[in-house]
Amino acid sequence: MNYKFEHADLAEKTRPEFEILSNKLGDGKPLVYLDSAATSQKPKQVVDAISDCYQKQDSNVHRGAHTLSRAATAARDTIASFISAHSRNEVVFTSGATEAINLVAYSSGRKCLKEGDEIILSEMDIIQILFRGNLLRNKQALSSGMWTLTLNLVV
Repeated sequence: MNYKFEHADLAEKTRPEFEILSNKLGDGKPLVYLDSAATSQKPKQVVDAISDCYQKQDSNVHRGAHTLSRAATAARDTIASFISAHSRNEVVFTSGATEAINLVAYSSGRKCLKEGDEIILSEMDIIQILFRGNLLRNKQALSSGMWTLTLNLVV
């Protein structure tokens, strides 16, 4: 059975922006990538912007008085303003969602959770969240619960 999803045209329009998705499988079918929780594929515009940054703008923030360092620091100020942070010191860059989850779990979780608190997880959480939740639970004598989620599809 073939299903046409409501917004399938959006996928068809944006697919060419992701060069990796032009790869064909051994049977000639197009590559479909569904593991975005681990690694998200980047459109050409993002790859080009990252490449441009590494080639022309790469610098440490707060570590120099030179032009590139000042520009990198100004970028942090721009992002702080965009997200309504009180200062650039509230902006933390991580390599991705997993590192961000670990940072929050370790810094806030270890500081704010106390014995007897409960961590509620769902079976749909990514393994990294489940692992960190269990690690915090074991270190701090927390209890944990698991939500079971059901999905009712109507076709």
